Amino acid sequence: MGREVSESCIDSLLTEMVASYCNQFYSNTPELAARRIEAIGYQVGHQLSERYTMDRPRFTDHLEAIKFICKDFWSELFKKQIDNLKTNHRGTFVLQDNKFRWLSRISGDPSVDNGTQDPESKAAQAMSMYLYFPCGIIRGALSNLGIPCAVSADISSLPACEYNWILSPCCFSIKYAF
Repeated sequence: MGREVSESCIDSLLTEMVASYCNQFYSNTPELAARRIEAIGYQVGHQLSERYTMDRPRFTDHLEAIKFICKDFWSELFKKQIDNLKTNHRGTFVLQDNKFRWLSRISGDPSVDNGTQDPESKAAQAMSMYLYFPCGIIRGALSNLGIPCAVSADISSLPACEYNWILSPCCFSIKYAF
């Protein structure tokens, strides 16, 4: 039996990490804060992927790795599988999670604002900062599985969230809806 960490501890850690990078370390440059948060997530995802696959045979193709991410890896992190996986068979994947746990308890925090924007825009920007960490986790996990990629998130319709994965010649998208 593996060691587990309380979900409330992870929520608090994510909240404090985002607040520290956005309000203290890089308060004037949100792009740098986002990059640092994503880089931390990348390291976490890379190491978790290594841990979860060490007793498995190496994946022979991208589809096996993607299935692993959607089922096993996601289940380990979020205690559920991805709700939906779509592809256009040309390298674009859309992964949807209808109840993404890490955003379910986060409200739009106006303290993570960077200018004079309307309240909805401030809330969306604050919420988007919390998505860089899971983007990094996904990118790190895929990188460890031999799939270099870029991952981004879109939260145009809060609280729904869509992640876009862009692999070397391919593209992934992950959707979260609540």
